[in-house]
Amino acid sequence: MNIDIYSENEHHVLEAFNRQSTVFDHIYSSNKMIDYKRKRVRDHIMQFLKPDSNILELNSGTGEDAIYFAKHGHHIHATDISSGMLQILEQKVILQRLTGTITFENCSYISLEKLKDKGPYDLIFSNFAGINCTNQLDSMLDSLPALLKPGGMITLVFLPPFCLWEFLMLFKGKFRTSFRRFCGVKGAAAHIEGVSFRCWYYKPSHIIKKLKPGFHLLGYEGLCTVVPPSYMDTFADKHPHLYNTLKGYETKLKDRWPWRNAGDYVILSFQKK
Repeated sequence: MNIDIYSENEHHVLEAFNRQSTVFDHIYSSNKMIDYKRKRVRDHIMQFLKPDSNILELNSGTGEDAIYFAKHGHHIHATDISSGMLQILEQKVILQRLTGTITFENCSYISLEKLKDKGPYDLIFSNFAGINCTNQLDSMLDSLPALLKPGGMITLVFLPPFCLWEFLMLFKGKFRTSFRRFCGVKGAAAHIEGVSFRCWYYKPSHIIKKLKPGFHLLGYEGLCTVVPPSYMDTFADKHPHLYNTLKGYETKLKDRWPWRNAGDYVILSFQKK
């Protein structure tokens, strides 16, 4: 890939995730909180997804979601800016005999006009804050309708500008954590594998307004609103009863205001008119 076509920030994002690709699965594979998040996102999508769907995944990483959907009868074209992540995905595809069910392409979601396989798709899917790594969100959203079939879906899982759990860190004196999302258009500093880059936090209302002319809103949930964020990775093991209780509350409150706006993540799904 010719990284000169990317902005300076995206160049740093590429470097960070290339470095992390070899350890990514090791870091996250045994985290109960990650497992909870993945199940929530997958359950959200599966309630809307038609059988034998053609899926375009943005920022696919090492392909854990791609493999899940492939094993449930769907075809996935997985894309990522990181060639390192896609190399790990390719190894998994071969090992699990999913060649042809999962295809992949080295492409940034802000350069989808360069995408070789333009579908059209039944679902375009971006999980776990991939879209927070750019300040060109509107441009990316503008590029999606042309890649979708009539009635096709978009599901975005992203970081909003307010997280209740992080704000409560204020009472522990962790002021930087409490206010890091209040960064506005300048974005906030992020660090992965010794590489620094910037990320941006997006209001659900902005994305809904941007897509409203061509889409119906299908689903709107908060993720890790009552349940702690996954970086509190020892919480589930230290407090198993409380953790299960919080999961029960979140199930009841996930799509209600204000809880749907107060999580570590928001899940939004849309259907093309």
